[in-house]
Amino acid sequence: MSFWRMLLASLAIFAASGLSHPAQSQDWPQRPVKIIVPFAPGGNADGMARMVAQRFNDVFNQQFVVENRTGAGGAIAVEGVARAPADGLTLLWGVQPQIVILPAMTKVPYDAVKDLAPISVLGTNPFVLVVNGKLPVKTVPEFVAYVRAQPGKLSYGSSGLGSVAQLAMALFLKRANVEMTAVHYRGNAPALADVIAGHVPAMFSSLADALPHAASGAVRLLAVSGAKRASQIPDVPTVAETGYPGYNVVTWNGLMAPAGTPKPIVDKIAAEMARAVKDAKFAERLIAYGVDPLGNSPAEFTQLIAAEIPLWIEAVNLAGAKTP
Repeated sequence: MSFWRMLLASLAIFAASGLSHPAQSQDWPQRPVKIIVPFAPGGNADGMARMVAQRFNDVFNQQFVVENRTGAGGAIAVEGVARAPADGLTLLWGVQPQIVILPAMTKVPYDAVKDLAPISVLGTNPFVLVVNGKLPVKTVPEFVAYVRAQPGKLSYGSSGLGSVAQLAMALFLKRANVEMTAVHYRGNAPALADVIAGHVPAMFSSLADALPHAASGAVRLLAVSGAKRASQIPDVPTVAETGYPGYNVVTWNGLMAPAGTPKPIVDKIAAEMARAVKDAKFAERLIAYGVDPLGNSPAEFTQLIAAEIPLWIEAVNLAGAKTP
């Protein structure tokens, strides 16, 4: 008789363990959730993460805490989340540079494809090709002709080695078959300041940073880097429209979790991201950051990463940004 009691007890334990994931997923989040941001406070990525955390606080009736974890180009933050328990209580503010660009540049202590579960991209940020307001060019073809007439003499501003801004320009110059030399700065703002001052003639800038200076005439906006025109500047064409079909460079921000996080938790978060971008007030705040709201599904986010890996390997090689 004792044998059957032991067997029934074992089966009960097995059944309970089998139900733990669905139950845990249904009740998630039972405790405060950390959103790890791989940048210092104050930037666009940090601001968007805090917008999401604030909304999730209210929606899920639980505390969502943004933790800024810098170092090693953001690799420390990504590794920390990749090694965290897959319980949905530690999330990564996944940003393109750490997921698809940094691994193309150097060896990192994580595999962004195998170690992380994509949840949803909050939105995408196009870049805009800007030139000094006094430069005698008003279109992309005129800019290309201007550069081609001065081979090896012109430089462009970059927000850092391996930054999306630098790689966007490297891809564009390759398509246009012209050459310029990168001048690296510590961020978009100082690079843009030198375009305004005329120390460098051009750069790909974040849209949010460029808009005020375009309004004042300090810079001229020639083209948007994404596949479609930006709602903030509908009269500015895309690079693809100016003679370079297929050119499409944007950066993105979204949520990711450790691989193995229960699918119901991932789907629950993704569904709320999709609802958030359809909220008019929330979307307006994103647009003020120069963001095109998205809120895609985990499967679509996974496909996006897979499609971008070869693009950024090519860009890193073109830019000479690969490091040991």
